[in-house]
Amino acid sequence: MKRKHSLLAYLCIGIGIFLLLRELRIPFFVDLYSWQSFLIVIGIGIIIHSYTTKTYQNLFIGTLLFGIGIHLHGIKHYSFWIDDWSVYFIIIGLAFIIRYTKTKKGFFLGLFSILLGLLFLFSEQLSIYTSWLEPIVSLLERFWPILLILLGMFMLKRK
Repeated sequence: MKRKHSLLAYLCIGIGIFLLLRELRIPFFVDLYSWQSFLIVIGIGIIIHSYTTKTYQNLFIGTLLFGIGIHLHGIKHYSFWIDDWSVYFIIIGLAFIIRYTKTKKGFFLGLFSILLGLLFLFSEQLSIYTSWLEPIVSLLERFWPILLILLGMFMLKRK
């Protein structure tokens, strides 16, 4: 029998641990008291819920929140962290791939998203070999939100 409120329970446990560590002010965890860490906690809670209740469709949103939280935390606290919008394509692709491991849906979309993110991320370094792609990449970098809109519409139609 499935427990009705297990997602809420995991989120309460995660948020409780987050707030307890914040109140105790343990030096090792000082950098974790931010809203970025809060995204990580919520993502982990959704991922744990997905595995325990075998509702693997939620792996996508859990991984997405976890990945975005890690990325935003890295930008805030580490000077070496890559701060580029193309990382979000890679995170979305990884979320699709992780969900694919259990549902067998979304592998090619995940792979395409990762490759597209890597192409945008390394487009300046690859320009020696792919100078013919420069106008296309420049156009895509300017209008990449349209790609997100089209991806969302595609996902709604596909069901």
